[in-house]
Amino acid sequence: MTTEALIVSLLSGLSYGLLLFMLSAGLTLVFGLMGVLNFAHASFYMLGAYLGHTLARGLGFWAALLLAPLLVALLGAAFEQQVLRRTHRLGALAELLVTFGLAIVVLEVVQLAWGRSVLDFGPPPLLQGPAFTLVAAPGAGLQLLAGAAPQALCAQASCTPFPATRAFMALVALFMLLLLWLLATRTRAGLVVQAALTQPQMVQALGHDVPRTFTWVFALGCGLAGLAGVVGGATFVTEPAMAAALGPIVFVVVVVGGLGSLTGAFAASLLIGVMQTLAVGVDASLATLAQALGLAVGAHGPGGPLLRLKLSQLAPVLPYLLLVAVLVARPRGLLGRRED
Repeated sequence: MTTEALIVSLLSGLSYGLLLFMLSAGLTLVFGLMGVLNFAHASFYMLGAYLGHTLARGLGFWAALLLAPLLVALLGAAFEQQVLRRTHRLGALAELLVTFGLAIVVLEVVQLAWGRSVLDFGPPPLLQGPAFTLVAAPGAGLQLLAGAAPQALCAQASCTPFPATRAFMALVALFMLLLLWLLATRTRAGLVVQAALTQPQMVQALGHDVPRTFTWVFALGCGLAGLAGVVGGATFVTEPAMAAALGPIVFVVVVVGGLGSLTGAFAASLLIGVMQTLAVGVDASLATLAQALGLAVGAHGPGGPLLRLKLSQLAPVLPYLLLVAVLVARPRGLLGRRED
């Protein structure tokens, strides 16, 4: 892999990891405050993408980017008030079952309303094309050009573009992280939420409405998932299987980072995003990797078929292997503090 390709792969991995953080942040907030692992969280991500597509057709992408997460947050607040709050007293199993049922209902509603085929939900003209291009010219070193490089230059040098949608995804996630930090540390509502994480009875005794706090936090988590859905749907693909494809990885992020830890979710998101992207970009077998590490292995000896597998083929499995390794070495996750 060339230097410019490695840099772009790392940036792509970071942008994908930041998308995972947009999703896992809401799930982490909900679990940290309410102790609920929302199995339908990825369904709110899918709803954000589909509502964003519909709103973008009539109002434009930028209006959809603002309105779709708000609609998803309102739907999440209604679900928490009318359904989840009623099952909270029945225990964690009832909460898991009702959120699992919601995921199935959302999937069926999406397929009935929008169909089973892939939707044409593309980015706006401003985000089409590359944000910048890395140019490696013989004897000139590595150059960074804004936007697309001229074709005449790329005919004489190696040009590696970085998509504008990926850059926008990273900027939105970083802006969201800043807002979450300001909300948690600079506002009264954030202080109440932090106190309710560990002492909900005391917060209730001081006159704060803890159930309403639960509703707002659940709505915020769903809204963040909806925001990720609009950005991710326009960047990748909008289809009914998008929730099932990304949902398990989000749970891996939350568990690896540590249940209830936003900092841990951020670190785990970036780690998994970079790990998967680099695995796809490196076209090498396990035997080649082992030999590069100085291990004496042969692709035709014992375990030969396994060693002939390429890293790109193992990329979908790597997050789950990381999950197993972290649970064995540190059951609470990288930065987790909760006992449950």
